[in-house]
Amino acid sequence: MTDADYMRRALFHAQRGTGATTPNPLVGAVVVTPDGVVVGQGRHPRAGDPHAEVLALDEAGERARGATLYVTLEPCNHQGRTGPCTRRIVQADISRVVAAMPDPNAAVDGGGFAELRRHGIAVDVGLLADAAARLNQAFITVQTRARPMVMVKAATSLDSRMAAAPGVRTPLTSRQANRRTQRLRAAVDAIGIGSGTLLTDDPVLTVRDCYRFRPLARVIFDRRLRTPPGARVFSTLDAGPIMVMTTAAAISRQPERAQALTSAGASLIEGAGELGADLRRLLAWDISTLLLEGGAAMHAAAWTAGVVDRVHMVVAPIVLGDDGVKFFDGLPVPLSRLTPVRVETLGPDAWMEADVHGNR
Repeated sequence: MTDADYMRRALFHAQRGTGATTPNPLVGAVVVTPDGVVVGQGRHPRAGDPHAEVLALDEAGERARGATLYVTLEPCNHQGRTGPCTRRIVQADISRVVAAMPDPNAAVDGGGFAELRRHGIAVDVGLLADAAARLNQAFITVQTRARPMVMVKAATSLDSRMAAAPGVRTPLTSRQANRRTQRLRAAVDAIGIGSGTLLTDDPVLTVRDCYRFRPLARVIFDRRLRTPPGARVFSTLDAGPIMVMTTAAAISRQPERAQALTSAGASLIEGAGELGADLRRLLAWDISTLLLEGGAAMHAAAWTAGVVDRVHMVVAPIVLGDDGVKFFDGLPVPLSRLTPVRVETLGPDAWMEADVHGNR
């Protein structure tokens, strides 16, 4: 077994926390003795619980003495909801720490590595850094851009149409692709749609057929306050909060509609009328990942604002024709900005995932 093998194991454990750790990062840790025996493993399960390093060291016990700790993110050296991991590592008499990447949190930012080195612990940084950074892209985005990570998910026809015509509900994807969508929903903090999609599809925006640990927030971007208080989504308040991102002007113009939405269970957020600034307001709700599911105008607005970080596109083997609603509302999406990650065949559909580069 090599250092990379042990780090892959730590990344595996970190990924198991997907959908549960916000606002904290996904972290996995593995303790390995000098003769290559794994004696401790752990992952951070949720905010407020012990960190991955502590759980791995607890499992290792006395066998951690002189061992190597593999961890996917720089150990913290400050007091938060839990104590500093660096102190626990020093107490365990670990001889070497191999970390995939530094912690972008300004409260850490290299301080954890510095403290370990001051205590004579060898520290190696950067092993499988790209994989670790992609796993924690949401945490990195929050720390460096002060907004949630935004993923766009869209279903299109072979001729890049999302609906047969404006305002027409057009189911496109297969049962297999729909199950994959539910898994994606289970992994994010919030689903976002525009008011046009709400009026056309009247979706419930819940996770079905798979387990989700935390409540799922639903965000309706609605500058004109068009959301009807009788929308089906308000029947799902037990699944998580429902936020209507609007403006003070819209609330002032329609006080009765605003009151009706509040009575229906909506939390009205007075946005700034600029998507980037509106997204930053979601951090107060512990939303680090936002899945924008619709519609085309909402996707185009997010792309134009430079806030799309990842794209999930499902292509169905049908043709909708020239009257159909174009993918991203017809906005050109330069392929040079996209790095393909994977393509899956789900029934008759193709699911394509790509990372976006160059956003602010």
